[in-house]
Amino acid sequence: MTMSQMKTIELEEGWSFMQTGIQKLKKILEGLPEPQFSSEEYMMLYTTIYNMCTQKPPHDYSQQLYDKYKEAFEDYIGSTVLTSLREKHDEFMLRELVKRWANHKVMVRWLSRFFHYLDRYFIARRSLPALNEVGLTCFRESVYEEAKGKAKDAVIALIDQEREGEQIDRALLKNVLGIYVEIGMGQMDFYEKDFETDMLVDSAGYYSRKASNWIVEDSCPDYMLKAEDCLRREKERVAHYLHSSSESKLLERVQNELLVVYSSQLLEKEHSGCRTLLRDDKVDDLSRMYRLFSKIPKGLDPVANMFKQHVTAEGMTLVQQAEEAASNKAENVGGPQEQVFVRKIIELHDKFMAYVTDCFMNHTLFHKALKEAFEVFCNKIVAGCSSAELLASYCDNILKKGGSEKLSDEAIEETLDKVVKLLAYISDKDLFAEFYRKKLSRRLLFDKSANDDHERLILSKLKQQCGGQFTSKMEGMVTDLALAKENHSQFNDYLSGNAFANPGIDLTVTVLTTGFWPSYKSSDLSLPAEMVKCVEVFKEFYQTKTKHRKLTWIYSLGTCNVNGKFDQKTIELILGTYQAAALLLFNASDRLSYSDIKTQLNLADEDVVRLLQSLSCAKYKILIKEPASRTVSETDSFHFNSKFTDRMRRIRIPLPPVDERKKVVEDVDKDRRYAIDASIVRIMKSRKVLGHQQLVMECVEQLGRMFKPDFKAIKKRIEDLITREYLERDKENPNLFKYLA
Repeated sequence: MTMSQMKTIELEEGWSFMQTGIQKLKKILEGLPEPQFSSEEYMMLYTTIYNMCTQKPPHDYSQQLYDKYKEAFEDYIGSTVLTSLREKHDEFMLRELVKRWANHKVMVRWLSRFFHYLDRYFIARRSLPALNEVGLTCFRESVYEEAKGKAKDAVIALIDQEREGEQIDRALLKNVLGIYVEIGMGQMDFYEKDFETDMLVDSAGYYSRKASNWIVEDSCPDYMLKAEDCLRREKERVAHYLHSSSESKLLERVQNELLVVYSSQLLEKEHSGCRTLLRDDKVDDLSRMYRLFSKIPKGLDPVANMFKQHVTAEGMTLVQQAEEAASNKAENVGGPQEQVFVRKIIELHDKFMAYVTDCFMNHTLFHKALKEAFEVFCNKIVAGCSSAELLASYCDNILKKGGSEKLSDEAIEETLDKVVKLLAYISDKDLFAEFYRKKLSRRLLFDKSANDDHERLILSKLKQQCGGQFTSKMEGMVTDLALAKENHSQFNDYLSGNAFANPGIDLTVTVLTTGFWPSYKSSDLSLPAEMVKCVEVFKEFYQTKTKHRKLTWIYSLGTCNVNGKFDQKTIELILGTYQAAALLLFNASDRLSYSDIKTQLNLADEDVVRLLQSLSCAKYKILIKEPASRTVSETDSFHFNSKFTDRMRRIRIPLPPVDERKKVVEDVDKDRRYAIDASIVRIMKSRKVLGHQQLVMECVEQLGRMFKPDFKAIKKRIEDLITREYLERDKENPNLFKYLA
């Protein structure tokens, strides 16, 4: 049939021609033997619509054709599609639905092409729904609305079958769910309302039933393995056939049923819960626990709390062991037992830091738990010593010559790094600094330091951890020693260039800067004439260098090499200055009483007792004491032991050690008073007026990096500052302070 463009086409005639094309399309869709549209057929159908829409009124049939376009779909759906769908059930019905949807889209595509002229002009001008949308809406209103419920139930049933391990046609499910998505034409409302909501409810129910059995039957690790496997499978399910927007909602439901509901039961499980896993070092299970519980809101809080309790308990066990060992066998401060304790604390920190980084993925919650746990037992008094003192002793043992820790350079560097990390947990950092300074001074002054590089290395690490103020004095001490060597070579040059300046004995003087070093007791020791000459010569030399500095001699730190001429042989004695001065008195007298020695040396009783004890009661008896006993008293007398001998040609005679702990604590307390004063004045200067509570809290916060100030101490300092008129109380409110400029 050919149609002339010049001849008007009536509606019935034109539609009758279009019907033949639509019938042919239906046959093709139903799979009947029918050839595809030729380009001539397609052009004739398109042209017929074009002509019917471009004829002059009243023969412009655009509106009628728009309506008939919709009727064509409705007729086909009513006569063929719904009938075939109603005959089938379950999986067969799903297959039919997928087939009918695919056919429908083909039909929409072809008819939209035939009627394309409507889309271009008529629809655009009237703001009507586009042909594609009209075609899809017909399917939605007739087929989808009727089939969606059954389809949803069938899909959910298949998903549950798959969860139980059965094989299902995943491609079919993907295609069915594609209909729920596509039918929304860009919106997810239909997928969510007609499928997803019920699927999520069913999934929650399914896993609720499973979890209620597993929590009773399985150990914590086994339960977690199952839970992780379920979550992995659900994620795969989304990748294979559910829409990607379902992933977070589905996983949240599954996590809720498997983990949130049973979290405390699971973590607290006897013989297999979190505490057991920590105790038995089950690293893989702990990693899995972290992976699972990190996905649920606040899920890691109880895990971190148990971790903190476990670490605290392990640390307290070490404290207890150290206490027991100390009470069983009394050792010197910094002795082997304390070294063992610090070493074990370092090992404990290494172990649990590995947990934090490897099992708990460096999560801040676990770093915080580790820190809080270590702060508990690192601030306990162990065998009468604070951890600050033990750490300082441990460092001293590593850094001094002949320490009990025999380590390679790399191991020393690594250990020092770990010690500095431990220091972060100690609240009395200023106490550590003072003990460390004392030990450092002994290493430097008595040439006990094994390696200068290691000394500088730990100072740089401490500086990094605690700030420049923390290490400034210690750095000054190291620098002083370098300057002292330079000073000594200049002194030697001075002596060689000046014939009159001869000290008579070999002399080395170390000049220190008072502010850097710990305070040492200086006494007016009456030096023997030989030593007096040395002091005078050095003073004269120092005058040539500077006129503005005063030298204070600390004889208690000096050492002397004295030749002891005994009957059998001459032995070189390495002594302290006090001991040497005492022995030199016996060059002029055979026998001296306690009071003679005290008077001639001009020393306090405690110093005289210590030095006489070392010379007459200890291992090397250079002097003979009468009466013979283990202690020195004021009625004793002494004479030179000419019969003394030893297999060595050179011996060191130590002085009994002085317990410096009390002095260090006193010094630190004094410094703390100054620090609190400075902090209060600093705060009040900037605030002008402040309440008591707030002032105390700000003061604690400011000083917390170095030590934990005691509230009573702060209150006492405030009262002192009021007395000294730095602050005043408000007349109406005694808890309010004002700064006095």
